[in-house]
Amino acid sequence: MQPLVSILIPAFNAQEWIADTLRSAIAQTWPRKEIVVVDDGSTDQTLAIARQFESHGVCVVTQKNQGAAAARNKAFSLSQGDYIQWLDADDLLAPDKIARQMEVLDRCRSKRTVASSAWGRFLYRYYRAEFVPTALWCDLPPTEWLLRKMGQNLYVPSATWLVNRELTEAAGPWDTSLLVDDDGEYFCRVLLLSDCFRFVPEARVYYRASGGNTVSYIGRSDRKREAQFRSLQLHIGYLRSLEDSERVRAACVRFLQTWLIYFYPERPDIVERAEQMAKELGGQLEVPRLSWKYSWIQAVFGWGLAKRVQLLLPNLRWSLERFWDRMLFRLESRRLTADSGT
Repeated sequence: MQPLVSILIPAFNAQEWIADTLRSAIAQTWPRKEIVVVDDGSTDQTLAIARQFESHGVCVVTQKNQGAAAARNKAFSLSQGDYIQWLDADDLLAPDKIARQMEVLDRCRSKRTVASSAWGRFLYRYYRAEFVPTALWCDLPPTEWLLRKMGQNLYVPSATWLVNRELTEAAGPWDTSLLVDDDGEYFCRVLLLSDCFRFVPEARVYYRASGGNTVSYIGRSDRKREAQFRSLQLHIGYLRSLEDSERVRAACVRFLQTWLIYFYPERPDIVERAEQMAKELGGQLEVPRLSWKYSWIQAVFGWGLAKRVQLLLPNLRWSLERFWDRMLFRLESRRLTADSGT
């Protein structure tokens, strides 16, 4: 009998996306699958829309709002699958995503092999997603994967992974105290216990960019700053537990330097702790550098305002791109509807 794959979907106020996400899960060509949706106390129509798919074998439960990590833990507790596919409520899976990864995993003798996939970023039109390879798009030992992720500050969406249940249980639950980067920290733990990482380029995930609305957006929240710094500390500890070499310590210092701008100068306490960590790693942190595009703002209004503009402007640009892409999506949808009716 083929292994059962559990597709686990945490959802909060995702009424605009949840139907498409569920359709992509239902459309998986892998025959043995179960789909579990945990609505995390949504205040919109997310729960009602998800329940419309129960006739397709989708299990839908709801809970008081506790955050994405708690919703994922609940979904896993309800699942029975031999393999776990995490899927955020606004992302999409290519129809053969799971099947292609299972084909690769089936050839691996170890249950502690994890698989990832290619992923492309999109706003509304998933068929316009851009698949841009990174240094993580290849087979790697766990240590090398973490080293590249941290040293180059690379991101991998949760939906790309496919993990055996035994390994998932060994890694433990998602950390509900991390308001940001809970996925990055979680998959570090998965990799710590794995013995092989396989990248499956034919498998594809469509990652919907969320800009300032995403859970991972830090903004000016002190609680999120503290959670992000804790995640950085955990990342560094995980990597050094695998290898504590000069190249690893250098990558950890670069990792701290990359994220320092989110704490400087508003949280001098975190900055001081980061500087101490860098010193213990044999490095030294510098005052974060702003892009040359904002140098005139820094000269006239000071470093603090220039930093705020640098962090906020991408979200403004994203909002404009999102508005434009939504308009094009609606126009193209209307044209397709009109063509199908003639």
